[in-house]
Amino acid sequence: MTRSTDTVGTRSRTHHWAAPTSFADAGRRSGLELLRLALDGTLPPAPICGTLGFRLVAVEEGRAVFEGEPGEHLLNPMGSVHGGFLATLLDSALGSAVMTTLPSGRAYTTVQLGVHLVRPVFAHGPLLRCEGNVVHAGRTTATAEARVVGAADGKVYAHATTTCAVFALPDAANGARMTA
Repeated sequence: MTRSTDTVGTRSRTHHWAAPTSFADAGRRSGLELLRLALDGTLPPAPICGTLGFRLVAVEEGRAVFEGEPGEHLLNPMGSVHGGFLATLLDSALGSAVMTTLPSGRAYTTVQLGVHLVRPVFAHGPLLRCEGNVVHAGRTTATAEARVVGAADGKVYAHATTTCAVFALPDAANGARMTA
């Protein structure tokens, strides 16, 4: 029996990324300003976007939207897209939504991520859209919720919530430590 290289052949996927820009490198801008600069191409996207194949498509105060293409490079051993792809897409939208609420000199990090995967995604499935929305934005914590849906039909594939710690960025000029 011969096997077709279409089903067992080695595949490759190449992607390129620009060196990431840190908050300190981007200057004294709000989180919303930084995301708008990333959206219009002035700042490079986060390298994880190219690695997994998703992109920021919309941003406004308290809201961030990403789109991602499923593909066979994302499959788990059972033939569906790995849940980690959906979790990363959700975490990106959730965190970016929180980021839109941050003034200059403040940053965030995820401290809790609750993900619910409700429908399988397959390699040749639809374009996925993930919208994150802030529920609460405080001085030291923020919460948000998000959904991954089929961009064309609105079917829900996953949803999540997050809690983020909000903190001051270190002052690069004088080497000050980060403080909450």
